[in-house]
Amino acid sequence: MYAVFKRELFSFLNAEERREGTYVLLATRPLSGLQIILAKYLACVVLLLFALIPTLIYYYSIYQLGLPKGNVDTGAVIGSYLGLFLLGNAFISIGIFASSVTKNQVIAFAVAIFLCFFAYSGFDSLSKVFELSLLETVLINFGINEHYQSISRGVLDTRDLVYFITFVLLFFGLTKLMIGGRKW
Repeated sequence: MYAVFKRELFSFLNAEERREGTYVLLATRPLSGLQIILAKYLACVVLLLFALIPTLIYYYSIYQLGLPKGNVDTGAVIGSYLGLFLLGNAFISIGIFASSVTKNQVIAFAVAIFLCFFAYSGFDSLSKVFELSLLETVLINFGINEHYQSISRGVLDTRDLVYFITFVLLFFGLTKLMIGGRKW
């Protein structure tokens, strides 16, 4: 549900604006393409935070009801929330890119679903073809799932953080290329 909610949210961001012709208004403002992309991205991140913050009530409830009180692995909980936040950011960047590819919302949604699915579990599945080889490890490390699982265990590794930051920046760059190359 988390992945579908994110993609449904941003499948309209660029696609609907281009279809309606309102993106031309944005493009004629003294804003760079990167500023427009960042504004859309940050709006989605705020919505992501609004979706995650209410779930902290579950942590508080378990913390209070545990025997003994506070018998919760707080590090793993923090890691899980950080992992969900980073995963959401990755999905948002994919969704913004997918909506910049086409004018049709439905196609943008389908492209975003496919790309998010492939980024999350496609590399794991592809690595099974190359079992017991170096390529298997490389393919697993390209996928989001490996890095998300690492952070969710409460292990905060800089490689995972760099991966997610690079992933988001890569899709920012691809979106900038898609939006910047259009003639209005």
